Amino acid sequence: MALVNQHCGSIKSPSVELRHESLDVTSASSLSQSVKKHAIDTCDATFVTGSIHRHVLIMTLTGAIGLMTMFLVDFADLYFLSLLGKTEITAAIGYAGMFSFASMSISIGIAIAGTALVAKNLGAGAIANARRYATSTLILATVFPLLTAMFILFYANETLAVLGAKGLSQAYAAIYMRTVAFGLPFLGAALCISFILRAIGDPKRAMYVTLTAAAINGILDPILILGFDLSMQGAALATVSANIVSFAFGFHALNIVHTFPAAVTVRQWIIDLKPISAIALPAAMTQLATPFAIGYLTWASSQFGDEAVAGMAVVNRLVPVAFSIVFALSGAVGPIIGQNYGAQNFLRLRQTIHSSLMLNIVYISMVSVILFLLKDSIPTWFKAKGDAVTLITLFCAYIAITWIFAGGQFVAQAAFNTLGQPMVSMWLNWGKATIGTIPFVILATKMWGFKGIIIGYSLGTVVFGIISIVSIYWYISKLEHQGKQI
Repeated sequence: MALVNQHCGSIKSPSVELRHESLDVTSASSLSQSVKKHAIDTCDATFVTGSIHRHVLIMTLTGAIGLMTMFLVDFADLYFLSLLGKTEITAAIGYAGMFSFASMSISIGIAIAGTALVAKNLGAGAIANARRYATSTLILATVFPLLTAMFILFYANETLAVLGAKGLSQAYAAIYMRTVAFGLPFLGAALCISFILRAIGDPKRAMYVTLTAAAINGILDPILILGFDLSMQGAALATVSANIVSFAFGFHALNIVHTFPAAVTVRQWIIDLKPISAIALPAAMTQLATPFAIGYLTWASSQFGDEAVAGMAVVNRLVPVAFSIVFALSGAVGPIIGQNYGAQNFLRLRQTIHSSLMLNIVYISMVSVILFLLKDSIPTWFKAKGDAVTLITLFCAYIAITWIFAGGQFVAQAAFNTLGQPMVSMWLNWGKATIGTIPFVILATKMWGFKGIIIGYSLGTVVFGIISIVSIYWYISKLEHQGKQI
């Protein structure tokens, strides 16, 4: 068991293998006094001591506020656009949103790698390595969304057609996608910075990164959509502006406040790509499973018309806002597990999983009651019609509670990523997105028509949630029994 004092430099632990990267503790002692003042004081392995419940709660709540505001950006877009009273526009958001989500998923996968490597190095006392990995992942988090943006600019119409979009819905969606594409690199960088800030123990500024985006978007949405009558393009321009400002705030916090990023040569960045990619690629693939599932659900909905697509669009944007705590858990437990894993404290690892799952159950239960009470009001907020009303009401009344199992899977996957088993997370999420979605939806739609889309998906969520929770407890027990690190 590692002996942990207050500062990173005081941590004594066995050597920790990081995918061909050794922990250079000596380099930490060579940091200048000015860097120590700003960096070391804020880079303590915060989570290896103190109450696990308190760490999980604070990290989750601050993360939830940040994530909620980020998801409120899309929610606000949908709300203000729905005021225009056109079902085709609401459906267009459903089609276009999948591509923004896909780009965000790639960025989150890269950010997860940054969190795991930064937190793990901090837990083992290798501050210099942690700073370098922060820089390398930030560069990568900008490059990948840039490639995604280029793809969207050239192939928007073709990809929308694959999802079943046509006519006005397709035209509106293409306008939105091509405009939003310009902000994707800034969004990717901002997300990565937010994750790194959490890994070094600064959840407050990490929260402010996303709060800034929501504030800018909330101000500009009504001005551009309604005031200047720019419709879809106005919503997209507001989002791009929000992404740019969010990145600027986050970079200031990481670079000026913490002096955390380290200078990285092209050669060193290429070397760092190997350990980063070892986590980022399977983590990104894991994250991409969700937009794949949403894409399939959107396609399945398109077979029943624009009203069904519009209903799913509302549900897909209601979920992350209502269940922001659940989404935040995956970001909250990573740094806590990472630091305690670096310190070889398996008891605290298990306690982190316990605390996270209990928070998930209590929160989802409370929100499900609220959604049930609002089941008749929410469709009117978005001027939903016909089948859209049915789907939204069904979700609020009966389906929301199944997110307890989705939350359990999020916690398990975050733990697997940080514990050096990202491939397990990838297979769990893709299992849910494929065999846990497609056959369930096909059978459910045969039994209940368009309502089967959401019923089938929820049944698959329950199955894979149970599998994920059992798997992570088994793996932690295995690590503890073997007494080794990966």
